[in-house]
Amino acid sequence: MSKQGNEDSSGRVAVTKTYLSIGDVLSLLRQEFPDITISKIRFLESQGLVNPQRSASGYRKFYEHDVERLRWVLRQQREHFLPLKVIRDRLDAEGGGIPSSNGEAAAVAAARSHQAVARTNRSDVVETVLDEPAALGAHSLRPNGNG
Repeated sequence: MSKQGNEDSSGRVAVTKTYLSIGDVLSLLRQEFPDITISKIRFLESQGLVNPQRSASGYRKFYEHDVERLRWVLRQQREHFLPLKVIRDRLDAEGGGIPSSNGEAAAVAAARSHQAVARTNRSDVVETVLDEPAALGAHSLRPNGNG
């Protein structure tokens, strides 16, 4: 933790913590997400899901809002199986803030709808492949030979 000294009324210097290192963040998040690693935090940063400030020497400086944002992203992955793109789009739609509970429900519904459409489109492709030989006068690829 970075520390900043402030002198109180008795002349003593009180130390307040102003930001967390990546190791500090890892320790905090491990309580809820035992499998989290520094590499995962760096990866989420590279994907634009968190953007910690940097010190003059290049070290990451995580503040409370960064940790809460990471926590929210990790929960979306764990509890709703949302892809990172959907999570990033949802965060962007909130102007960088963390979506509310109602917003989470909408994001989950949108992601599930997107996944259902993708599955439907794949099914259409499978149907076309199975029926195509019959359209060409060959035997169908379907097990019972019917189209």
